[in-house]
Amino acid sequence: MTGTGLQYRTPEPAPRPTFWATFAAIFTGQLSRAKVAAIPIFIAATLQSVGLVVLLKGLVDSGSAVTEQSVVAGSSVTVVSFVALNLLAQRFGALKASGALDYYGALPVRPTAVVTATAAAWASFTIPGSVLVAVGGAAFYRLPLSHVWVIAPVVVAAGVSLAGLGALLGLIAPRPEIATVAGQLGMSLVMFLGLVPAHRLPGIVQAVRAAVPSTYAVDAFAESFRSNPRWTTIGADLGICVAVCALALAASTWAFRRAVTSR
Repeated sequence: MTGTGLQYRTPEPAPRPTFWATFAAIFTGQLSRAKVAAIPIFIAATLQSVGLVVLLKGLVDSGSAVTEQSVVAGSSVTVVSFVALNLLAQRFGALKASGALDYYGALPVRPTAVVTATAAAWASFTIPGSVLVAVGGAAFYRLPLSHVWVIAPVVVAAGVSLAGLGALLGLIAPRPEIATVAGQLGMSLVMFLGLVPAHRLPGIVQAVRAAVPSTYAVDAFAESFRSNPRWTTIGADLGICVAVCALALAASTWAFRRAVTSR
């Protein structure tokens, strides 16, 4: 209280934005920034997988339904890995190297929302290409299309889990060049282990395959091509992908905090 009878109050700090408000803002911003490259990304990722579908047609055993299902499912998920794992590792590596992460670190926003929104934005670019490869590949190999809709949850589960891993690689890499190489190697691993049926791999490689989250998405989608899909198996495989989503996003959030505070 002053001599004039007026009372001054310290202004209260502005409320912190909610998770979903931050998510929506960053998701929209990332889509706007990346929309210029959306068509080239779509063409590159899709043509690569279309090439795999066509090339492997002459290499797989004629009439081997399991192999054909694995080829189509693996090629569809390769579209996801090209963007969500490979390109996102490069994206976060470049943001870290340029100091752009400091901008987000200075804002009153949750790091979880930043990482999740960025991963979701880049993963969304994989949807058209994955659907095209899934439908076209199934028709090319004469696989049933009655349950091809399973590609939708497969893209979401594989996309977010691989995007989380891509963000993690980009954030922990000491240099952007290393992030680029790590993303490309990761994409190659996903592609190889997804295209080859598990029973045709040596025991030690099968163990490695079991540790790669995208292979569960491949198995779930390949199962949908059977005449009588085992829905409990599909649900279990997708459930594992969702669990990896949570772990990958949690790890990439930790890496984000570490990258911001270490500068």
